[in-house]
Amino acid sequence: MTATAPARLAAPAAEWSAEVHRDEQSLVALADDLRDLYDRSPAATPFQTYEWLKAWWGWYGTAGRLRLATVRCRGRLVAAAPLMADVRRGFRVLVPLAADQSDFTDFLLDPVHADGAVRHLARALLDERGWCALDLPEVRPGSAAHLVAEQWPRRSWRTPSSVCLELPAGGIDEVLGRLPRRTAGKMRAKLRKIDVRGIAVESVPADRAPDAVCALLELHARQWRGRPINPEHTSERFRRHLAEAAAGMVRDGRAAVLQYRWDGRLVASDLVLIGHRYVGAYLYGAIPDLRSCVDVSLMMLRQDLAIARDRHRQGVSLLRGDEPYKLKWRPTPVRNERIILGRTAPAAAFAGLARARAALADRKHRRNADHGGSGGHD
Repeated sequence: MTATAPARLAAPAAEWSAEVHRDEQSLVALADDLRDLYDRSPAATPFQTYEWLKAWWGWYGTAGRLRLATVRCRGRLVAAAPLMADVRRGFRVLVPLAADQSDFTDFLLDPVHADGAVRHLARALLDERGWCALDLPEVRPGSAAHLVAEQWPRRSWRTPSSVCLELPAGGIDEVLGRLPRRTAGKMRAKLRKIDVRGIAVESVPADRAPDAVCALLELHARQWRGRPINPEHTSERFRRHLAEAAAGMVRDGRAAVLQYRWDGRLVASDLVLIGHRYVGAYLYGAIPDLRSCVDVSLMMLRQDLAIARDRHRQGVSLLRGDEPYKLKWRPTPVRNERIILGRTAPAAAFAGLARARAALADRKHRRNADHGGSGGHD
């Protein structure tokens, strides 16, 4: 479902301004404006927060590639597209900042000024030279990007992308109520086992978040030892990006780093991103032998649901991937879309290649599922 804006009188043309910032310092200079706009962008996710984007740019960005498109109405920022120039398979494209580390990609948009903001944002992007297509790989339903695509004056393409799994807000009892009676009974027994063992959970404060993220990543690497792991999760730049982003996001109530201790020993940790509507389980780690003692995913899901309930969010998103450990909760699947906005003729070839590769990946995923494999990230 596409987001809609309330009916308002359009502002006179003279009260609108738009530009594309290439100077890296503009990202810092616009920090307060971008934070304020995020608060007014109900469709935005934690992956569009200033703290996530700024931390990513600091460790992944390349000088000269920033393309931060902004639209103002009466001087107030009402739309922003944090992008960068890149070359993908020989095509010069624009892509969202942090796209490879983000489960959702989108623009920031104040719905009060949606129509005018979208129109001026599209014009500013089209006037920017040097690219043929704007590629948004993971657009969730109801995103601002859908409004931009609907008003895009040139060709655009939509392709199914990742499946994300969601559970409605409520306690763990509501989730267990979705399961067969016998299965739910086993899960309740597992919860009692967790409680009897005395595993305590703590949400760390912002000043401890960087160290907590580093400890989480060490646990994550340990739990995957001997198995294929996303190599980026073991890189120094990913560690620094995640630690820096988490500190600011925890401070602003946009994230929580949970630590689980057993007899004082850190045995598991979970990074939870807190959006306007959903709480997202982004990444976790646990000592390898913990699984033989307790149901780790059940232990963490109970806490994630509690955060969603306490923050009055609609539910918990298990984010991308339909791994078996997620499917056992009978979540609702929600399909992202890949949206490609064309600027020049080569965009059609780029979109065709993207759609062909998506079809190939989908066939591969289906074969893996038929043989008991799974995708996504743990």
